[in-house]
Amino acid sequence: MSKNPVIIYGASGYTGRLIAEYLRDYGIPFTAAGRSRAAVEAGMAAVPGIDTAKFDIIEVPHEVDALAAAFEGRTVVCNVVGPFITKGATTVEAALKAGIHYIDTSGEQRSFITARDDWGQKYADKNLVCAPGTAYMYAPAEIVARIALETPATDSVDGLTLFDGIPTFTSTQSIYVLLKEEAHFLLNNELTAWPRAQGYEVQVPGCHETKLALPWSGTGNPVWLKDEPNVRNCKWLAGVLNREVMSGVLAMQKEFEENVRPLPADEQEQVLLERASGVQQSMPPRENPLVHRTIDSAMARGATAASHYALFGTCAYKQTGVIQAAAVQHLLNARPFATGFASPCSAFGHRQLLAHLESYGLSRLQRFY
Repeated sequence: MSKNPVIIYGASGYTGRLIAEYLRDYGIPFTAAGRSRAAVEAGMAAVPGIDTAKFDIIEVPHEVDALAAAFEGRTVVCNVVGPFITKGATTVEAALKAGIHYIDTSGEQRSFITARDDWGQKYADKNLVCAPGTAYMYAPAEIVARIALETPATDSVDGLTLFDGIPTFTSTQSIYVLLKEEAHFLLNNELTAWPRAQGYEVQVPGCHETKLALPWSGTGNPVWLKDEPNVRNCKWLAGVLNREVMSGVLAMQKEFEENVRPLPADEQEQVLLERASGVQQSMPPRENPLVHRTIDSAMARGATAASHYALFGTCAYKQTGVIQAAAVQHLLNARPFATGFASPCSAFGHRQLLAHLESYGLSRLQRFY
């Protein structure tokens, strides 16, 4: 019996359910997979319209050989099991072993760098794409950056990503895991570390008051744009629109630098694991477009050339579901635009991904100059 061409690994969680919902919209058969069949069954039962989807459910442990066997004969895995910096490599290796494309929902700059350095050439050798970050935070950020950089004679981009919403359990765990990692921006074609535990006041399109933003692991754009021939510099800040939440994250970063960073590396790991395990796992409420809004803003500059664009959007996690489904649809019908390690836009097209978001009313492009 043939297997469904797509497998969602981590389908029981909040984001996995949304990917299933939009694969259902696109009419794409899929397999919902996870470490607990009961959890995946419960997750799928909560997906709107799931009774009209073609899917099956499997249970699989988080081990390379077991995952590779589950992936074999398929086209692409949508990996939602994070934090990706600690758990992603197992799934990336399994997808490569099975000979299928890999996309995930990571927002962790370190996981992008690892995928590039450890897996990019291996995927290219098999004519496959490995595209981490095919999700909100930071595919829309890349979309608006590339649109701003379409302005002739621009070579630098300064950007901002902010959203209103409640981070999922996995997203919250990632914050803890990334505390010990350097966050980078692109300066004269070199990845350069941001100062640690420092916040930045930012001007936000659509707001009169300033907001507090952080490097937030560095984001994807500095890594993705590093080898673009027309780009020299890229700085990107991010976070949530709620200042109180951002102040709490900044305080957590400062506490880590003062009290945990001086410890030996293995003790740092243990402290972070204990703190992450103490985070209560709860399912965020379904997003409301009247409440959960997003902004991705990019200013591109050259010596005299300049442009400023922004994406005004709603529902960050719904955007992730659409972006994943759009990438899957592309892979089932055509070759990716790039193989090996690739950004979402270099693999699937920035204008193409924007069109999918616009078709659902989840994002709108605004040009300022």
